Amino acid sequence: MPTTRTIAVPEAPPCFRAALSTLHSLAPSPSVVLATSFSTRIVTTVHTPAHPVTCRPSHTVTSMGLSAAVRALHSADETACLLGSSAAERGAVESWIENAEANLLPPLGVTKSGLAATVVADFGRGVARHLRSGNLTYLVGDYLTAADVIVACLLAELMGSAKKRIKCTVSLKRWMETVAIGICAMEVEMEDGGEEEIEVQMQLPVQKQKSAKQDKTDEKKNTKKENTGKKEEGKVALKAPLSTMVGTSKQSSVVSEKKIDASVLSSGESGIFLLPDPSSVPLLTVLGSIPHTTYVHPPAMTVNELLEACPIPPIPGALAGTHTKNLFLKDKKHGAFLVTARPNADTNAKKLGKLLNLKGKTNLRFGDDVSLKKSLDVKPGHLGPMCIAADSEKTVTMVLDSKLALADAVYSHPGRNDMSTCLSGSDLVAFIRDITGHEVILIDFDASPEAEKVATGPEKLKKKEKKDAPGKQPKNAKQQNTDKKTAAKGQTLLALQWKKTEHFANWYSDTILLSEMISYYNISGCYILRPWSYSIWEGIQTWFNGKIKELGVDNTYFPLFVSKDRLEREADHVEGFAPEVAWVTKSGESDLAMPIAIRPTSETIMYPAFSDWIKSHRDLPLKINQWSNVVRWEFKDPTPFLRSREFLWQEGHTAHATWEDSDSMVMQALELYRGVYEDVLAVPVIKGYKTEKEKFAGGLMTTTCEAYIPVAGRAIQGATSHNLGQNFANMFNIKFQGEDGTTKTAWQTSWGCTTRTLGVMIMVHGDDMGLVLPPYVSPVQAVIVPIVSKKCPLEVLAPYCNEILADLRAAGVRVRLDDRDFYNPGWKYNHWEQKGVPLRIEIGPRDIDARQVRLVVRFSGAKEDAPADGLGARVSSMMNDIQNAMLKKATAERDAHFAKITDWKDFVPNLEKGNLVLAPWCGPKHTDWENWAKNKSREEGMKEGEVEEDTCATSVAAKTLCIPFDQPELPEGTKCFASGLPATCWCLW
Repeated sequence: MPTTRTIAVPEAPPCFRAALSTLHSLAPSPSVVLATSFSTRIVTTVHTPAHPVTCRPSHTVTSMGLSAAVRALHSADETACLLGSSAAERGAVESWIENAEANLLPPLGVTKSGLAATVVADFGRGVARHLRSGNLTYLVGDYLTAADVIVACLLAELMGSAKKRIKCTVSLKRWMETVAIGICAMEVEMEDGGEEEIEVQMQLPVQKQKSAKQDKTDEKKNTKKENTGKKEEGKVALKAPLSTMVGTSKQSSVVSEKKIDASVLSSGESGIFLLPDPSSVPLLTVLGSIPHTTYVHPPAMTVNELLEACPIPPIPGALAGTHTKNLFLKDKKHGAFLVTARPNADTNAKKLGKLLNLKGKTNLRFGDDVSLKKSLDVKPGHLGPMCIAADSEKTVTMVLDSKLALADAVYSHPGRNDMSTCLSGSDLVAFIRDITGHEVILIDFDASPEAEKVATGPEKLKKKEKKDAPGKQPKNAKQQNTDKKTAAKGQTLLALQWKKTEHFANWYSDTILLSEMISYYNISGCYILRPWSYSIWEGIQTWFNGKIKELGVDNTYFPLFVSKDRLEREADHVEGFAPEVAWVTKSGESDLAMPIAIRPTSETIMYPAFSDWIKSHRDLPLKINQWSNVVRWEFKDPTPFLRSREFLWQEGHTAHATWEDSDSMVMQALELYRGVYEDVLAVPVIKGYKTEKEKFAGGLMTTTCEAYIPVAGRAIQGATSHNLGQNFANMFNIKFQGEDGTTKTAWQTSWGCTTRTLGVMIMVHGDDMGLVLPPYVSPVQAVIVPIVSKKCPLEVLAPYCNEILADLRAAGVRVRLDDRDFYNPGWKYNHWEQKGVPLRIEIGPRDIDARQVRLVVRFSGAKEDAPADGLGARVSSMMNDIQNAMLKKATAERDAHFAKITDWKDFVPNLEKGNLVLAPWCGPKHTDWENWAKNKSREEGMKEGEVEEDTCATSVAAKTLCIPFDQPELPEGTKCFASGLPATCWCLW
């Protein structure tokens, strides 16, 4: 019995059946049946019977859409070449079909003649240009393909929706007559419009009866601007190419000079529809991956006009939200501001100056048209918050209503007043901060100036906490701090709004954002590593690669995906990762026959290959390492670098002939991780064994490096090295012939270190000014800042600065000269302190005269004047001194929080002090008492009535960190502090 294909086609629109019936007649096959679909989508069902020889069972695959239907028709009779006769032609045909589906199908579901006309003009122009450029008869090759049939039928359907005649270019008209009319029997009315333009003409929609108030409004509008478009006998002609009408303009201009006549592009009573091609509006292309929807509506010069022209929601099914009021204000002393607020917000200039905490005399006034055009490249009446993207020199301060930042949907102009783009408030903030690079000042316009505080807190905006009872200190609240930097002119807004000891989590978020380590992404738990953080990761990679190559480890790369049967082959292993595994279950519209996992780790991906590669003792040891990404779908609150759903790491995997060799490899790898933390990142760690409860799932033994975060009072697992024993080797049949001729099972190890290293480094060394980077991994070890003034411009300082720059580079110092003339020295000091650069070198006119420089150490704040002669060697030596001093300080802080106890009564109190606790233990295999200690400590640590949230990333319950390698003497007869059983070791909690 052959494979059968059933294509269910909906009754409307008619172009679906016309296209597929035509293709079926071109490739007739009894295995294909065209049926009627009772849904609105084309459904293709392919049934493959059981194979009589291989005994493969029968299976059925269901797919949606035009592309799937065309592929089914092609596979039934490939001699018709519906998808072309070569791989290149097939790619071109499928590309045309996919573009047609993406651009022509959406308007078919909207009964708006204007939208149909717009899409016909835009897409038709592309078809005409393609045909004309190659003097072609058909879209692909020199014969009819599915591309011609699908595109022509969809265009014909839209032309019919446009109402009345369509003027087309000669080439487009000829092609449509050949394919749509001649072959597919579609009915289309077209006129020859020449080769220069596509002209669309149609009936105007019936206008509603206007009120007297509306008549006056329209009269005012008409006195301000000329009426665009020619009206004759109730018809409108659009003769300009659509690309110029929907936002394509000169590169220097954000706002298109051409306008869309709303009466032409809309129908029905609202006159509002979805923008068919967002890429045609320059500002929308800047949004990148941020989700957004843009609606076209009648032009609106003012807020009141906008509320009438585009009510919310704009169309049925759109998000409920709010429009924006946008002001361009200037102050002689404090500069320019773009203020975006809710339409009803009180934006009184005097009150706004107080809310912004502008120092001295302020006089905020509306900026003139010339200043608006120069600063934000937009005309009056077209302003929106996204226009800040045009301010490449960062001369305009962005002020945003804090309630907008929390809104689910914010509608604003994308640089033109006949469109409104809908974003979430958090995405709008992310766009301004992460894509345009501007800081955002969040203002509560409903607050009194005395109560308002300028804040630029982390992207993850939270609603205000409820007020505590009178007389009580607000819990975890940020206290007013009058010396904090605000939005006054000359200040950078780079200063952190949270102190490390006040609110550690918010300090961490501020630090990684403002130091340009990360940007937030629109998928929770996934983050963009910006060049500053990735350079640090590259520094770790360089050091680590050099070390593992000395051990005979080679780098490799394995696929990202793992089949379900392989992942589940080792039961204990998959059980440990099961809650975090992300699965791929669909390909396009089709369900996969078997789900595919995205690697949570690579043991089950690599070890089938090990089985193929290892046959003899001569193939051992096998040592490989992989730098890659991993996905683990964390359920608790994700935190950049520390707990994310996708992260970068290295994972080493080795196979050995004996347990002794594998154990040696485990310890060598662990020592490298100690080196990463202590020698490279200046973070002290404690090495030890994990207990049975905490060891790697499916492994024999896990060793670890544990770091400590003093301010948080918490330890954190830095890196692990596992002896897998022979468990995985047995599962994946990794056998070899020994020297004695017998078959043996390999011993294996795996070891890994992630970008968590960066988070640990940040938390251990950072301070209230931002990052403090160890010199060995800092992308820039020293920055030269010229002290420029009117009396001593950069041209005077530059030769001496370049001399110092060359000397430092010759000494191997990673140095940068900050010669940007649009920032003053104070701004640069703050900027590079925020980014944690170990050394700042200041050079002013006096330094040139004395042939010296001023050295300022980021880690300690120490300052000294140093002679220019021999400066390279001096700074190079300072890098080593700073590195050693940072490790020494971090070690002292950790040791100050180290407690050694023998009784349970001292256990929880020390944990509550944020201490590491070393206690006598009855052994790593006693998971029962480990669970008891965890639960008991939670009970004692929680206050009465207090409940621990499920999303809490760090539980109050005690947890074993490791059994340290460095064991203090254990007196005979010592009892376990929890169970009272004889103690066998000291355990770190």
